[in-house]
Amino acid sequence: EVQLVESGGGLVQAGGSLRLSCAASGFIFDDYAIGWFRQAPGKEREGLSYISLSHGTAYYREFVKGRFTISSDNAKNTVYLQMNSLKAEDTAVYYCAADRHGGFKTYEFDYWGQGTQVTVSS
Repeated sequence: EVQLVESGGGLVQAGGSLRLSCAASGFIFDDYAIGWFRQAPGKEREGLSYISLSHGTAYYREFVKGRFTISSDNAKNTVYLQMNSLKAEDTAVYYCAADRHGGFKTYEFDYWGQGTQVTVSS
């Protein structure tokens, strides 16, 4: 059974940092890509970044480049999202998702975690 479990969310002041973790199990880690998405109240879920776990290549949406960094620890089957210089508009539920190919669209991913809340106070 594929499982993705996010952690690391919380309340942070604007300008602060958080590191989210996505612990994966139930599939061959290196065969997949893991993506990070977020969904703010009243908005659609949007893709932020994804990483190909076979060769470690990372991809970012333009609006998070320079602030967010995705990385993986394949020995721990865990992907991280380091978020710096957080803004109030980054407030959302953050999800990780797994797929063999990756992408920025929700329909491109087969498996999802339950999400972790990130709240940035201004």
